[in-house]
Amino acid sequence: MSGTQPATADQPPETSQRTPVKAALASFMGSAVEYYDFFIFGSAAALIFPHVFFPDADTNAAVMSLATFGFAYIARPVGAVILGHFGDRIGRQKVLMFTLILMGVSTFAIGCLPTFDQVGWLAPILLVFARLLQGLSAAGEQAGASSLSLEHAPDNRRSFFTSWTLTGTQGGQILAALVFIPVVAMPDEFKFGIGWRIPFWLSAVVVLVTFFIRRTLHETPEFEAAKKNNQIAKLPLGVLLRFHWRDVLRVVLCAFIAAVSTVYGTLAISYGKTIGNLDESVTLWLVVAGNIGALFTQPLFGMLADKIGRKPVYIYGALASAAFMPLYLRSMESDNTLLQFALSLLVFSCAYAAANAVWPSFYAEMFSSQVRFSGLAIGTQLGFLLAGFAPSIVAAIGGLEPGGWVQISFFTAAVAVIASLAALTARETYRVPTHQLGHKVEQVTSA
Repeated sequence: MSGTQPATADQPPETSQRTPVKAALASFMGSAVEYYDFFIFGSAAALIFPHVFFPDADTNAAVMSLATFGFAYIARPVGAVILGHFGDRIGRQKVLMFTLILMGVSTFAIGCLPTFDQVGWLAPILLVFARLLQGLSAAGEQAGASSLSLEHAPDNRRSFFTSWTLTGTQGGQILAALVFIPVVAMPDEFKFGIGWRIPFWLSAVVVLVTFFIRRTLHETPEFEAAKKNNQIAKLPLGVLLRFHWRDVLRVVLCAFIAAVSTVYGTLAISYGKTIGNLDESVTLWLVVAGNIGALFTQPLFGMLADKIGRKPVYIYGALASAAFMPLYLRSMESDNTLLQFALSLLVFSCAYAAANAVWPSFYAEMFSSQVRFSGLAIGTQLGFLLAGFAPSIVAAIGGLEPGGWVQISFFTAAVAVIASLAALTARETYRVPTHQLGHKVEQVTSA
């Protein structure tokens, strides 16, 4: 039987069932795996793949290589629908185990691919296919991890605990950069031969560690309570589009802010190397510095959002990113290394980190437990499409040419303003109990 009825003030799940620290650790490690894999791909797309998977004589090799980075974001909306459905139907933990294995296998496979010199255009085709599998995995990873950590967290500390999901992305990026920096310092013959493959193969180690952490984690109390009360939707997507379409659209627009991260972590690397004539290892160390800083600032921003609300912290992060990005890019054209590192920390650790820390709780709290996984996955992955293609889009309009900092800065400002305006329309939820989040409009049996 199914039917529609008003929201009910149902009782909260037992707090003894919550394991917030373990859930945060599992989310941290899962995000670390995802962004280790994504960052080594992004770094390789900027520095390695134009020489390995495309003809050396092709002047568009850099743009095509950056485009392969964006292909994962095409698969993400498809993966969001599929994985979101099962995440809301069978549970968060089971789907997160699947996404972990898929990401690990596809990343390891990239390290085994033949080059353009060996198989011609089949090489970039295989690269794109592996990248699409990465995208399918990523579509469910952050949404599932955010739902998991939020539903395990105490009501008054949801933003802090869910911030560790995105702090895991910084851990993954730091690890990836530390692995990749020695690779780019190698002689070209080794670097473009077997050297670039090593970081992709090493992902297997991170996956195994995360697998053993995540396999012992219990399902969330919110999901178990929904099963017990026959509140599992037979078709979560139908409920989502009927009753939550405004929230999905809001999340799509807010998720545009993720383009700041891909500009910072991928396009800026190419800009520093091409226009600023910076050493490749320096550009990677700039990213490492920003991410190390974010390891400390993001939990603090999460704590702040639990005190004053999600919206002010998120909007500050978006607008501050736009304000500081041109300064960071201009510093790359100078010889002042200290200034470059200071501005890298300012852009990422002190500005973007605020929005990055808050969005897992901010977006997830727009939905009830019935459709949280689906709503968060579909909304973010549609918004992340822009982030995925931001490097190639801005590069194609002159972002990697002299004076390209202007195009990059205007693009960053545009996405920050759109995300901020969308955030202003959202309801502030930091004082709403977890079991009352969203609007449970449909009660359906799980049979």
